[in-house]
Amino acid sequence: MDNVVERLAKLRKAMEEAQVSAYIIPTSDFHDTEYVCEYFAARKYFSGFTGSAGTLVVLKNTAALWTDGRYFIQAAKQLENSGIELMKMGVEGTPSIEEYIVSHLQKGETVAFDGRTINVLEARRYERFFKGHDLKVEPSLDLISKIWTDRPSLPDSKTFHYDVKYTGKEMDEKLKEVRQKMKEEGVSSLVLTKIDEIAWLYNLRADDIPFFPVALAYTIVHEDSADLYIDDSRLDEQSKALFEKNNVSIKPYDAIYEEAKEVKAPVWIDATSINATLANNLPNDRYEAFSPIILMKACKNSIEIANTKEAHLKDGAACTKFMYWIKQNVGQEEMSEMSAAQHLQALRKEQPLYLEDSFNTISAYKENAAMMHYSASEDSNAPLKAEGMLLVDSGGHYLDGTTDITRTYVLGPITPEEKFWFTKALRGHIRLERAKFLYGCRGINLDILARGPLWELDMDYQCGTGHGVGHLLSVHEAPNGFRWKIVPERNDSAILEEGMIQSNEPGVYEEGKFGIRHENEMVVVKGNKNKYGQFMGLETLTFVPFDLDGIDPKLMLDDEIEWLNDYHRQVYEKISPRLSKEEAIWLKEATRPISK
Repeated sequence: MDNVVERLAKLRKAMEEAQVSAYIIPTSDFHDTEYVCEYFAARKYFSGFTGSAGTLVVLKNTAALWTDGRYFIQAAKQLENSGIELMKMGVEGTPSIEEYIVSHLQKGETVAFDGRTINVLEARRYERFFKGHDLKVEPSLDLISKIWTDRPSLPDSKTFHYDVKYTGKEMDEKLKEVRQKMKEEGVSSLVLTKIDEIAWLYNLRADDIPFFPVALAYTIVHEDSADLYIDDSRLDEQSKALFEKNNVSIKPYDAIYEEAKEVKAPVWIDATSINATLANNLPNDRYEAFSPIILMKACKNSIEIANTKEAHLKDGAACTKFMYWIKQNVGQEEMSEMSAAQHLQALRKEQPLYLEDSFNTISAYKENAAMMHYSASEDSNAPLKAEGMLLVDSGGHYLDGTTDITRTYVLGPITPEEKFWFTKALRGHIRLERAKFLYGCRGINLDILARGPLWELDMDYQCGTGHGVGHLLSVHEAPNGFRWKIVPERNDSAILEEGMIQSNEPGVYEEGKFGIRHENEMVVVKGNKNKYGQFMGLETLTFVPFDLDGIDPKLMLDDEIEWLNDYHRQVYEKISPRLSKEEAIWLKEATRPISK
């Protein structure tokens, strides 16, 4: 924590020299990316908080960090003795970033941020609010590079072409679809800065960011050509040939900021993602709307779905092998949160076409699992014993798809309270998995299915119920998901369209005691169509047992037990052929039918 205090002191000195009274540091890069590489980990560098979401505000004598409910417990621990106050987003009485700054500054003082790390919508909101309170705004001030002298370099991993046998569509077909959307909206240019959208458009993958197999790049799509801003020395030969064939010019990564000034208008931008500095360089004749690629990317085609089903079966085999291993060996051999996570990764690596994990595995024992996005470290690494519960949230990137799964394992005796909430959370999971709904519904219409068994008892969890999942892209993908209220910046409240993949992960988290989460992935499918409209449903992709040792069948409804027994029948049928003889015998027992 001494390092954080020293770094904040240096930042405040730089702020004083620049005559700045408040400096905003988001969790972002120049592309509005959720997971950032170490070069862009400025918020972590200056706060010590390692969660994936949060904004740090540094003032002359105080500082505060805003994060969401997934990280309240973790952030409170990591901010201790830093002088940084935790601001719990979504909790009554918590001021917004703007309110906090205004309450601490005098009229005429200056608020600053690096506009490359804040999207244009946020930047406009800040400027409007602060200027309305007689504060000055400096939207293009980079103080980070001046202080962070040993900053890691920008990533430069080699790219690879993502083959059509996995994507289902070639680059030329995708460009054609995008240009058709541009024509419909009457624009001449489309500026894209989200790196997963660029990766999808050009069937281009890389290894710039841990758990996110893409390359840092920008692109501008014109009516009959395109420009891709990336160091050409990084490009593989197959991609280079395809870019030339499709009239895509390769230009230096940073060149877009100057060339933006000459882009042919009208120009289409997504104000929710393009950074403010780049947007300010573009012509004023703009069409502002969500990128057309968001929906194209979210609705997986038949080739992608067939591939991801196979990826989930491989991943299911790895996770089932892990469940067998930990249930058989806990208490018999030495193991910990971290060694368990390493063992699971090793099992995934055995599966064909595995590339890397899709996020940093959450392996959380007993009370550590109450922190929704807990990350075990050498300091916190708890030894596992034949008692209590272990929550493991993990996933893999395979060439044929991306997975995300959580299981809560019962390692030995648990309390009646733990079994009660284990079962209640599972009931919510099952209710959502069984959902049938009319086309036009959004996640906000269905979320109560998952929360219902908890809300009936005045219990809740402080996060969404599910998120979209990319295809060898981000494990958290817009614009679909499950959430009981609309959170605009999350962009996860879209109409549920055929081919969208999302997670289903209700849970219960009791600080200082335990954490429980049950997660599968599902794909939206069409059901019957009749006089009432087109009915839709959710097809399960994940096949791994739920731990029967945590379930009290007496707390379940008959149709929920029926669903669980049928699900476990499918788990055995699909996964047992991928296991050893001993593992398959164990799986038969682990998926046995239950009754009240």
